[in-house]
Amino acid sequence: MIVSATPRFRNILLDVWQPLFILFLWDVAVTVFYFISPFRAPALPLTLFGTALALFLGFRVNSAYQRWWEGRVLWGAMINASRSLARGSMAFLPIDDIGPARELKRSIVLRHIAYVHGLRCQLRRQDPAPEVLRFLSPTEAADPLSRTNVANGLLDGTGRRIARAMREGWIDTIQQTQLESILVDIANAQGGMERIKNTPLPNQYRFLPTLFARLFCILLPIGLVESLGWATPIGSSLAGLMFLTVLHIGDDLVDPFADTIHDVPMTAMCRTIEIDLLQAIGDAAPPPLQPEKGVLW
Repeated sequence: MIVSATPRFRNILLDVWQPLFILFLWDVAVTVFYFISPFRAPALPLTLFGTALALFLGFRVNSAYQRWWEGRVLWGAMINASRSLARGSMAFLPIDDIGPARELKRSIVLRHIAYVHGLRCQLRRQDPAPEVLRFLSPTEAADPLSRTNVANGLLDGTGRRIARAMREGWIDTIQQTQLESILVDIANAQGGMERIKNTPLPNQYRFLPTLFARLFCILLPIGLVESLGWATPIGSSLAGLMFLTVLHIGDDLVDPFADTIHDVPMTAMCRTIEIDLLQAIGDAAPPPLQPEKGVLW
């Protein structure tokens, strides 16, 4: 996620320079043809076309931003539920400095840190094994890493440990229900993230705005050359730049977990969870993640 307050015009130009260059060449060709031939540009209702296209692109960008914002809200819920899980585990399980209850509390907390990092890797289509093995032994990690959904396997293991605490008499059924409800909130957040990741925008939202924007850019110099003359390539390219940029914004936001500079900063939020949970069990924690060149990952 870009957190710098300075506009990154260079990145915008790098994203759209190829279609913009092709558009500029087309504008030049239309302008030259207009002045060396008896061709007269037809009167095109560019204002009407442009207004309709702007509304169409606006719907697309709003839909893409809604997906991005929902992804951010779900990760905010994950942070809150993670803190609640650690707090409940530390408060409900017996205070035991060296016994099995202490190890169980540490196991629940460390497994959950491994869980959020594993979920982050899954959403970015990366291998979660290295992150999971940072917090779990190979024996503990073997079962979840053998599953198709590694994060869900880790969450199942946490549920079994909470059930074990109830069987051992360390917590009662009410406390188990409270901890299990937190796991349900975590699972719901994960399900929402997977829904966003695995469900693309409808084809009409992806194909038609792109088609109409490019068609409008083709018609633009034909409708402007009468009034702009030799300045048509500049005026038409600037107007085309605006439409191409809006089109690209929708592409940037449609997948908030794509591991790009525009996605939800999952690495930083996982680090926040890691810090809070490690400090909850009295372990040393790493520093918060800082932006790199104005980007928070």
